[in-house]
Amino acid sequence: MKVELPAGEYVVAVSGGVDSVVLLDLLAKEKNLRLMVAHFDHGIRDDSSEDRKFVESLAKKRELSFVFAEGKLGPNASEALAREKRYEFLQKTRIANGASAIVTAHHQDDVIETAIINLLRGTNRRGLASLKDTATVKRPLLNNPKQQIKSYAVKNNLAWREDPTNANTKYLRNYVRHELVPKLGPSGRQQLLAIINKASQQNSEIDTVLANLVGAGLDRAVYRSYDASLGLELIAAWLRANDITGYDRKTLARLDTAIRSARNGTAHNIIGDQMLVISRNGLALERLER
Repeated sequence: MKVELPAGEYVVAVSGGVDSVVLLDLLAKEKNLRLMVAHFDHGIRDDSSEDRKFVESLAKKRELSFVFAEGKLGPNASEALAREKRYEFLQKTRIANGASAIVTAHHQDDVIETAIINLLRGTNRRGLASLKDTATVKRPLLNNPKQQIKSYAVKNNLAWREDPTNANTKYLRNYVRHELVPKLGPSGRQQLLAIINKASQQNSEIDTVLANLVGAGLDRAVYRSYDASLGLELIAAWLRANDITGYDRKTLARLDTAIRSARNGTAHNIIGDQMLVISRNGLALERLER
């Protein structure tokens, strides 16, 4: 196994589990990388501080800097909240230290699980292939199956900690991991991966078309000529092009209704202080003055 990242400084997210321990071991072997080990203690388990101590010892053995934060989320915290708080900590750490990106240990099994979870939740085209590299989050193990990662750990005598909550199927991801994915079998697994890869390619092509359609703005008359499904895609592309994030599908549907039927001279909240303004001359995005 080998990881490929451009030379630079990275924040490595290490939970103490086998995946992130293997990731850290692989990255530490690359001479052109400057690494900071980051650990987020969710505070979901009573003994979670032991994970932090273990990860800190790994960093110390490799003479790497170590930073951690305590979430104190409690045993009833949802998967979504835990993820949100973890990435909030990781991004703050990246920015504070001027790092190129965060590196996580997501692997091929995570790709499959995420696709299934999003399908169960009624995903759009993006959700099927949502787990990928971004500008600030690198996932160099996405093509490696879990079994290969675990085999590497055993072969290289690596120690890791097992999180007992990973066996609790009250969490949707664990249910998918333990109950659904094994039923795919090798053939079904490869078929699903092929579908995910195809969706990723198509998403890139569609996003390029959408970006060209919205251009510097969104024309109201032209927009009204499209059906609702394409309209929602156009709004999302327009917002992304203007660095507006954090909205949900209900927000997009509300904006679609406004663009199609609201009077000229009205303003509609998008998220936070971002507004959609509808005027005689068309549509505009403006920040609400306070």
